[in-house]
Amino acid sequence: MFSWLMVVPPVTFLLLLVGYPLIYGVWLSLEDRPVARAGTFVGLANFIADARDPVFWQVTINTFVYTIAATILKMVGGLGLALTMNQDFRFKNTIRAAMLLPFIVPTVLSTIAWMWILDPAFAPVNWFLRNLGLADPGPSWLGNAHLAMMSLIIVNVWRGLPFYGITLLAGLQTISPELYEAATIDGASTWDRFIYVTLPLLKPVIFIVTMFSVIFTFADFQLVYVLTRGGPANATHLFATYAFDVAMGGGQLGMGASIALAMLPPLALIIIAMSLYMKPTKS
Repeated sequence: MFSWLMVVPPVTFLLLLVGYPLIYGVWLSLEDRPVARAGTFVGLANFIADARDPVFWQVTINTFVYTIAATILKMVGGLGLALTMNQDFRFKNTIRAAMLLPFIVPTVLSTIAWMWILDPAFAPVNWFLRNLGLADPGPSWLGNAHLAMMSLIIVNVWRGLPFYGITLLAGLQTISPELYEAATIDGASTWDRFIYVTLPLLKPVIFIVTMFSVIFTFADFQLVYVLTRGGPANATHLFATYAFDVAMGGGQLGMGASIALAMLPPLALIIIAMSLYMKPTKS
């Protein structure tokens, strides 16, 4: 009875703040529901309209490119950061604390700072490029389709690296030094110790942090909406930002809900694939 009493509050909390909006979103996606008017049930018509919308498919490609590129860069960079922070050096604790700043600072505040950094007229990046003779005038980082997506990925990686680095560092510190000593005695090089000791033991931690990163990046909204608002010409729209524009900007709540729900199947498939990959094989 005590166990059930402990479970009831969090389950109730999830049902009210997660379950109800999800169910209501599914219902909205099955309606033709303009703002301030009663909805009309249309079944799967909104999803069919999405499938025929070229912008929707562009948004799908944008979301996958953004998620895959940012996740790979965060995973590689975060692992390198964790390996570095796991060494002994002066001011190690201070640097570890400072490393969390990009993750702690509110997303909107840090994104506004990046808007200034990437501004074509006053950006320090373009100032350096001009003074080094590499570009005159400097590129429009947020006005060019390819550069805008690259800029978003860079900002997302900058913000997500501390999460990867600190989490993987915690995993590294659980690995017994005796395993490295035994591998060294057996003649293993630094690379061999990394491949055959560090990576296998870090595998569960890498899976967890990557799964969270994929979920957060796939459904990213604040960073993209503040920095580019999906532009230029829908080149950086993701599922979340495009759904918001259609629902709130265009007043079509049903269409917006269907676009938002479209991210669930691919996200579920990615998580299932990662879980199957991590499943231990029977010997």
